[in-house]
Amino acid sequence: MPRVLTVGRTTVAADQREAFLARVAARRTHYAKAGVRYWVFEEASLPGAFVEFCEATDPDTLVAAHNAAPDPPTGTNRPYVEVEPR
Repeated sequence: MPRVLTVGRTTVAADQREAFLARVAARRTHYAKAGVRYWVFEEASLPGAFVEFCEATDPDTLVAAHNAAPDPPTGTNRPYVEVEPR
């Protein structure tokens, strides 16, 4: 199954962390409804530094989900398509 993903990095101040996590929850709901997998990771040694991944089975699905998102993560304009090793 082919896959396509976007990667976004965000750093938020300590006093904005909870607000960011609330946005993450809303994003997760949006992307799940659009058939897109969504993950968020926080850097272990730097609280507030996040990486967000969105993954779909095709570029059209991912682009449509980002275009419909009320608050898309950064990096949504750069999709990466999985390649097969040779």
